Order: sequence, then C-alpha cells, then structure tokens
Amino acid sequence: MGALIALILVALALLGAPLFVVLGGAGIANFSSTDTALVVLAEEHYKLATNPHLITIPLFTLSGFLMAESKAADRLVRVSRALLGWLPGGLGIVVVASCAFFTTFTGASGVTIIALGGLLFPILMKEKYPESFSLGLITSSGSIGLLFPPSLPIILYGIVAGTSIDQLFVAGIVPGMLFLAVLGGFSLYMGRKHDVVRTPFDAGEALRATWAAKWELLVPVVVIVAIYGIPGVTRGLVTIAEASAICALYLVVIEVFVYGDIKVFSRDPEVPDLYKVTREAMVMVGSIMIILGVALGLTNYLVQEEVPMKILAAIEGHIESRVSFLLLLTVFLLIVGCLMDIFSAIIVVVPLITPIAAQYDVHPVHLGVIFLANLEIGYLTPPVGLNLFISSLAFDRPVVQLYRMALPFLLLMMVALLVITFNEGLSLWLVERWASSGAGP
Repeated sequence: MGALIALILVALALLGAPLFVVLGGAGIANFSSTDTALVVLAEEHYKLATNPHLITIPLFTLSGFLMAESKAADRLVRVSRALLGWLPGGLGIVVVASCAFFTTFTGASGVTIIALGGLLFPILMKEKYPESFSLGLITSSGSIGLLFPPSLPIILYGIVAGTSIDQLFVAGIVPGMLFLAVLGGFSLYMGRKHDVVRTPFDAGEALRATWAAKWELLVPVVVIVAIYGIPGVTRGLVTIAEASAICALYLVVIEVFVYGDIKVFSRDPEVPDLYKVTREAMVMVGSIMIILGVALGLTNYLVQEEVPMKILAAIEGHIESRVSFLLLLTVFLLIVGCLMDIFSAIIVVVPLITPIAAQYDVHPVHLGVIFLANLEIGYLTPPVGLNLFISSLAFDRPVVQLYRMALPFLLLMMVALLVITFNEGLSLWLVERWASSGAGP
C-alpha cells in the first residue's frame, strides 16, 4: 500500500501538482492514522506561526518586490557604471555588483535576470563585450547575492534548520565576497582581452548618480546598522524582525513618496501601485508558508522514524572522512539546486542533512553557507538549472546555447565553492570576531 501511495505522489509531482499537495500527501500517508497526521500538521503550523522570525519573511519579501517594481535597477546600474565603468571590464563588474545587490533583496535570481538583463545586455553589446560572455555573465550573476543579508533564503534556512539567523547573516559575507571577486576578476580579464569600451570616470556624474540613488544605497546600511550597530560605537538597536519592518517601511516611503515610481493607487495597469505590489509579494509569501507548514509535518514523521539516522548508517560504511562527506554533499546539493527552486530545496532537504552533517562535525552555520552557496550554483547547473531557462526565455536563445555560454562561469564558481566548503574559517571568521567583540548573541 505504501509503495502505491508513493507512486501516486510521484506521478502527481510529475504531472505538475503543487508541491504542498505532494508534501502534505506524503505526511498524511506515512503516519499510522489520518487523525494523527492532521494533528501533527496542525501542530507544526502552530509552531511555525509562533516562530519569532516568521514575520521577517513577508516584510523582506515586500521590500524586495518594492525594489523590483520601481526604477531602482536603473538607478543602481547608473551609479555602479559611473564608479566602475572606467576599469577594463568595469561594466562586467557593474553587472555582478548590481545583480548581487538586487538579488539580496528580492531573494529570487529569476527576478534579477528579468529586471536587469534587458537593461544591461544592450549596454554590454554596445561596449563591444562578446555576446557569449555577456549572456553568460548576466545568467550567472542572477543568483549572486543570496549569501548577503538580509537575503530571504538565509532567513528561511535559519528557521528550518534552527540555526541563528544573526550568525548566518554575518557568516555569508566573506563567502559572498569571494563569489563577487571571482566573477569580477574574470570580467577584468575579458575586458583586457577584448579591449572593450570603457566609460571615462566623471566625478560629476559619479556624484549625481550616487545622489540620485542615495536612498536605495542606504537600504543595506539601515538594515545592518539597525541589527548589528556600529563596531566600537554602538551595539545593535533592534531584532531581525524589527529590522525587517523598518526596511519595508523605509522602502515604501522612498519608492512611493520620495521617488514616486510606485503609486498609492493607479488605474493604469502598466503603472505599479502599492496594492498590486503588496498582493504579488503576499502571494509568494503564502506559497512559501503553506509549503513550509506541510513540509515540517513530513519532517516530524521523518524524525520520528529516525530516517536521517538510517541514511547516516547507510553511508557511514562507505564514507569515513569529513572530506568525503563534504564532496558527496556538494554533488548532492548541486543536483538538488538544479532540480528545485531554493525555497522548496531549503524546506525539503535541510531537515534531512542537518543531523547527518552534525555527525561529521560540520559547524551548523558553515553548513548553512555551504547549502546556500551550492544552491546559488545549482541555478546555473545543466541540464535544468533555473537561470538557464529564464535567460533562454528572456533573451530568446536556445537553452543549449546558454549551457555553453554559462560554462566558464560555472567552473569558476565551482572552484570558489570548493574553497568555501573546505575552509570553514571563511564562514566563521566574522562570526567569531563579532562574538568576541561582545556584539554577538
């Protein structure tokens, strides 16, 4: 009977049934009675609803949607180009930096590719960057930024794994900068190789562009200083939940009332208004919440049946060292990352791997960085990496062509990933410094 139910659920998933239906069905089917299953699912939804960090998900999601629907992308590209366009390959660095900033707040690489790709690709072509490099750069940069605070995947990982979100925010900074440095360095190399057009540095334009984007450039400053304070000057003033409210309110004020890109009310379907933006953001939040609730119910069953321990027992005979485990974990997460979106992957996979990783002495915060870094790259991994298909649709190119264009970037990011995975200090250095300063929890 169990095998039949499993086959039915797999068939439903393949036919496009919503993920929450598949996960909820699996949770209900596996408990000994339907009544028990429903009680467990209700209990897990209650635990989720009372989690103090839960409010950060809708508030930071709204913040990201406000930036995506406004003209923030244009202003950020302008200031990045004014400051970095004079470098050989400087426009490539502009692409990487702009995409990282944008993805940090939207939490979705697809949104970044769609919002910035149409703006950046013509500029790259105009300044004589090779088409293959340009499309590969935009596609690969779409997921850069997921490791920086206040990235929504970091928050979701912390809730699911029971790991300190404060520490995850700090831990992702150095590994995230490594990804930026790798792609930025490759852009410099390609800029010199192809002698691309540079934008002469103009101090006046740099000041004007920075001034025009000043309110959006201050967003990460507002969030990070509110949470962590200024080292040596003041400690953090608010919790992450309170900071998410400050961030959302701040962006409502600047995008609606200061810049006026989003109207309070609009009858023109082409002009975004606050109601439409909020509705779209909450639809996404609702989909995350319902998946998270039923997934936690299924997790309850997996823990009760000691499934992670059984998996550990199965692999211990073949994998004896921590290095071997990390290599296997990397391969597994890359496969997961190219098959599932990051939110579903966090909800479904994290409860399985955290107890196993603990047996191999992988620090829980470092595991979070490894997990998110792998999923960043999974978006770019053939044959079904999500960014590859989004770019294929956005730029009207065959997806197989995108495979070739993205391959150099994928290999470079893989090298950076291995450095991050096997150097725990990259994740924990800032966390330890923060804790030793007396500012950490």
